[in-house]
Amino acid sequence: MNVRRSAAALAAIGVLAAAAPATAAGTSPSASPKVTVPSGLFGKSDPTYDGVWRQSLALLAQHTLGLRPSTRAVDWLTGQQCAEGGFAPFRADTAKPCGGRGGAQPDTNSTAAAVQALGALGGHDAGIHKALVWLKDAQNEDGGWGYTPGSPSDTNSTSVVIGALAVAGEDPGRLRAAKGTPYDLLGAQALGCDEDGGGALAYQPDKKGRLVANADATAAAVLGALGKGFVNEPGKARAKAPACSAAGKATPARVADNAAAYLAHAVAGSGHLKSALPGAEDQPDYGNTADTVVALAADGWNAQAKKPYAWLEKNAAGWAGQSGPAAYAQLILAAHAVGADPRDFGGTDLVRSLAATGPAPEPAAHKQKSAERAEDDSHTGVWWIVGVGLVAGIGIGFLLSGRRKKQQP
Repeated sequence: MNVRRSAAALAAIGVLAAAAPATAAGTSPSASPKVTVPSGLFGKSDPTYDGVWRQSLALLAQHTLGLRPSTRAVDWLTGQQCAEGGFAPFRADTAKPCGGRGGAQPDTNSTAAAVQALGALGGHDAGIHKALVWLKDAQNEDGGWGYTPGSPSDTNSTSVVIGALAVAGEDPGRLRAAKGTPYDLLGAQALGCDEDGGGALAYQPDKKGRLVANADATAAAVLGALGKGFVNEPGKARAKAPACSAAGKATPARVADNAAAYLAHAVAGSGHLKSALPGAEDQPDYGNTADTVVALAADGWNAQAKKPYAWLEKNAAGWAGQSGPAAYAQLILAAHAVGADPRDFGGTDLVRSLAATGPAPEPAAHKQKSAERAEDDSHTGVWWIVGVGLVAGIGIGFLLSGRRKKQQP
């Protein structure tokens, strides 16, 4: 349960109530007999609703580990881009145009995730530029983004797009629409410290305009407010415990700190978040707990990130095995954020497990060159020694010859 994925996917399998689009909870749907899973794609489940999302996270996780993702896997992702620049969750037939009746529908979440992955890999400037143009055209007047162009802004979509802009080297704060910037949208979604769930962010206002705390949206918003993408290393450790503060100007940094304070309190007891689906009992929310680890570490709350990470080490390997590549990627990014070794995740090698779900990484070019250089150096060293030996032998021969001449009458 509980892999970060699109709202469209969850709605389609009937488990979405009021969850966030990019980071809602749910398992990957089983493979459909009508869908053939491409060989370059990570995972074997039906990619209709999350193909680009899980591929982007898998490539990003491998790159973060210093691995070189398979060219076939990267080509699959780049081949999914629509002519207008956006990415749909999955295009079974890339010869058919996106949009319109029956065409794959691009969305902000898939597009932003692909930008983050391709931006990290490098060498995809043209595709990234087209994607950013598409995203900017989809920005709403309030400064944020919805899941699809024209839909109301939500915290999750806005945050993942901010991450894409940041990875591409752009300043999200300078992208001002008619009524504000992306950061203004996040600030408008934050609950006051004196409210129930103070410091948290809502996914969207409810039908009555009220803000309801959403841990999923809150974890996404910490990174969004910090202007960061999915990949984060531990921030500068904070000495004080996080607490919601209403003092001073409502800057993006304060939005991030207050959101982190909410998350730290939410995981302080059990070590994990809970997922409450309609008609079901509360369950551990593995995916959003992993996102919480990343969010806390990115904001400098390293001590508070340790407990949920330790809980994941003990409990999340089975969930990842059932859920697939996006789940493994989330856990790898959580390990990276706290400086832990993903190859020793409670006895599970997350790196090997992720690799087993898709095309194998390619040999690192720099490692090959290093090996070749070492071999050349070794050969050079051997010949140098031989040369020195020959020179020494010749010198000794001259000396002995000289001595013999002096000894002759």
